[in-house]
Amino acid sequence: MDTSAGLYLAIARGSFRRYSTYRVATVAGAFTNTVFGCVLAATFLALWRARPGLGGYDTAQAVTYIWVSQALLVAVAAWGGGFQDDLQARLRSGDIAVDLYRPVDFLGWWLAADLGRAAFQLLTRGVVPLAAGVLLFHARLPHAALTWPLFVLSALLAVTVSFGLRFLVSVTGFWLDDSEGLRSLMLVVSMFLSGMLLPIGLFPEGLRQAAQVLPWSALIQVPCDLFLEHRTGWSALTALGFQLLWAVLLFAAGRAAQSLATRKVVVQGG
Repeated sequence: MDTSAGLYLAIARGSFRRYSTYRVATVAGAFTNTVFGCVLAATFLALWRARPGLGGYDTAQAVTYIWVSQALLVAVAAWGGGFQDDLQARLRSGDIAVDLYRPVDFLGWWLAADLGRAAFQLLTRGVVPLAAGVLLFHARLPHAALTWPLFVLSALLAVTVSFGLRFLVSVTGFWLDDSEGLRSLMLVVSMFLSGMLLPIGLFPEGLRQAAQVLPWSALIQVPCDLFLEHRTGWSALTALGFQLLWAVLLFAAGRAAQSLATRKVVVQGG
């Protein structure tokens, strides 16, 4: 057990170090997130001044929502990416056969690598835009100390749910010649249903209720609401439970899909 935990920790550390080597790309990405955050925050300010209390958020919460969502955007890979790029490349090259023969769990390997990537992105492309939001737009920081660990736990669950969704898309590569089409479709769905563009509370009734129970809302909407202390007490615990439930369900689905997919692998006719 300790050996397995040490192995997955080593994989996560290696992934963290790998992404830390892309320093110029990281600086450029943090700058881009900050610029987009400024544009969106200015837009939200104008909207909330015209419609105070829209969606149940006051003006400070609405502006802060933008900066927290920008901080989470790359860490939770709401647009896809991360391990997906590597996995799809290995499917195309046939190197996936080597991965399946490794003496380590296939799904666990990629999850550990994705958690290492997410940790680096949260510390760099997460902290910088949020700090800019506090300095430039007076983004609201949590008032209660307990909110910070709840937010970090929620962000971890958000990454895990995102991994489950992306893993399911990626394993379709065992059946499809190229899963890029499905990946593009998932990007559009994620943009609208995760709360990335607008808080889900602003959606029309019906669409809002459906979006709130789908897994994509666990990526951005739930961590943002916890950071804003829009959900506290029992509501915060149910929010975390919602994320955990989707993480477990997606893992079970990913494990089943992996089991079916590996039956498709043929190496040198064997």
